[in-house]
Amino acid sequence: MKVAVTGASGHIGNCLVKELKKHGAEIKVLVYNSSNDPHEMDVELIRGNLLEPESLVNLCEGVDVVFHLAAQIAIENKSSEQVYETNVTGTKNMIKAANHSRVRKFIHFSSIHAFQIGSPDQLLDESRSLVKSNKIIYEFTKAEGEREVMKAVKEGLNAVILNPTAVIGPFDYKGSLLGQALLKIYQNKLPFMISGGYNWVDVRDVVSASINAIESGRKGENYILSGEFCTLQELSAMISKISGCKIPVIVPVSLARLACPFFKVYSSVTNTQPLYTNQSLDILVNSPSNISNAKARRELGYEPRPLEQTLRDTFNWYKEKKLLN
Repeated sequence: MKVAVTGASGHIGNCLVKELKKHGAEIKVLVYNSSNDPHEMDVELIRGNLLEPESLVNLCEGVDVVFHLAAQIAIENKSSEQVYETNVTGTKNMIKAANHSRVRKFIHFSSIHAFQIGSPDQLLDESRSLVKSNKIIYEFTKAEGEREVMKAVKEGLNAVILNPTAVIGPFDYKGSLLGQALLKIYQNKLPFMISGGYNWVDVRDVVSASINAIESGRKGENYILSGEFCTLQELSAMISKISGCKIPVIVPVSLARLACPFFKVYSSVTNTQPLYTNQSLDILVNSPSNISNAKARRELGYEPRPLEQTLRDTFNWYKEKKLLN
């Protein structure tokens, strides 16, 4: 089997490539023209990007399965046009290239954020409507990307859509935003927390389900890949149990919002992502606690592991790679 992967250097992407190699797949990955990333994965490299259709045709040529992971994450509405171009126009270009090469399966990685959330305690499953408002650009573009995939399905493309929640776990070589947050908690560097929470899922479980989707994923279907809902306080308590770190103080959301401008200034000076933004606070406060992964369990053999096991494995990996003091 020959496979093409976009976003191969990201957290999910590099884990996916490693697992596909174990399954004996021949792999082609898309690498940005300007990238200095060595991509030491023993795969075929195709230079280009999502906005260069010719490079995508080269990527998909002779391929059986496409995994489209490349996307731009945004926790505030900065660079909205660039986010749209990557997440929507880039997906349209990938679909065209996949159709041109007549690939057997197109597996599109979306996000739980593509769905309209509703009330926090309301069940969220694959029947939920997609986001329609462009108030939060990331959510809107992930929903629009899904719509492009579904249009292509109606025209014959054999595609499935995966919707993971907050992905954490080992092998986070590039330092994802969530991985950095875990490290800050472990190292007692997080000044405070709010009372919100999120649904956390292990990258290895997401990868396992995505590979199963090659044969078991049904054309035109979404699969939510959720794990375990946990408040930030509960997450900190788990990490404290593992490391002995202090649990950060919990502050009212209103107070955290007052601090957002200061985080923004600090992040611009240090060229880092802000610790909190008004959008990230909204997500944490309104995050649904009841997200169903029953469909993925039935059809993709999905079995998410306990969150505490993920955390232990993650910090052990950080220590092994000397990324944690």
